[in-house]
Amino acid sequence: MNTQQLMDTAKALVADDKGLLAMDESNPTCNKRFARLGIPQTEEARRAYRELIVTTPGLGESISGVILYDETIRQKKEDGTPFLKVITDAGIIPGIKVDTGAKALAGHHGEKVTEGLDGLRGRLAEYSQMGARFAKWRAVIAVGDGIPSGGCIEANAHALARYAALCQEAGVVPVVEPEVLMDGEHTLERCREVTEQVLRMGFNQLYTQRVMLEGMILKPNMVLPGLTRAQHEDVNEVADATVRCLLQAVPAAVPGIAFLSGGQPSELASARLNAMNLRFKSRVPWALAFSFARAIQQPALEIWQGQQANVSAAQQALCHRARCNRAARRGEYTPAMELEVGPEQRHAAQASH
Repeated sequence: MNTQQLMDTAKALVADDKGLLAMDESNPTCNKRFARLGIPQTEEARRAYRELIVTTPGLGESISGVILYDETIRQKKEDGTPFLKVITDAGIIPGIKVDTGAKALAGHHGEKVTEGLDGLRGRLAEYSQMGARFAKWRAVIAVGDGIPSGGCIEANAHALARYAALCQEAGVVPVVEPEVLMDGEHTLERCREVTEQVLRMGFNQLYTQRVMLEGMILKPNMVLPGLTRAQHEDVNEVADATVRCLLQAVPAAVPGIAFLSGGQPSELASARLNAMNLRFKSRVPWALAFSFARAIQQPALEIWQGQQANVSAAQQALCHRARCNRAARRGEYTPAMELEVGPEQRHAAQASH
């Protein structure tokens, strides 16, 4: 294990106020999003869409790393150039999703555990040889009546820690993603309580599995009330609850926290990240960054619609969202930034709400 290389990569992923773009949707998830917009659910359509993303001019100015899916890391541009070459030429670090999905946890109704540890050492060796320098594993924790259980939290924390140890053994930085889901009617306080519990157990397991904290990135949820709850707190309340929770549970040795968007509207995710950096950046030990998927991609996908003629406008929308989130890392994002895009992109951003 090259500890210096791991630390350098982890630092680079959150350097210069940049963040991660998650484009690691599995084929079924990607196909579902395409189906909603009438885009063909084919390998070629997925390839064309991902080419649109990786060839977006100026993407590397705001994005430090991209998380790919197994299909995507092997794909090429229409002219035969491998995506990996396009990504690295843009100064962006390639990463890879390595879990095989969340499955029902035996004996725990309504709860899931993420699988994929079998054969992971071999898969990581292959991905590392291909050029991937970091990886991602997502655990999902549902909040509801009597859940999450201690058994579910521990099972997911243990799997995340073993994944992280295997990554570091392979010289790959682990992005550790324990996601407390937004679905439900729970309060902001209940989300904070569960998130803290999940993070405490997670770091306990990371210590147990001898994971070097300086060579990893944490990808948590923001502390939010459930989606179906009528009352929604303002951005400052979300920022306060989130950072307070992280200060209680995340060791200072971790170089960066890259939030997932979890289905938040694009502009709201940027505003919440901005509030955290505006209020706390000088007072927290880790970088507060982003690792968004839909909150960066959705407006672009809605503009593209599977049409080659729409590629340029879609890329402008994608780059705009990435720039907004880089501004949010500096505490400089304002709603006025949304007026800097053309009417087509603005319409798509509003539709994504």
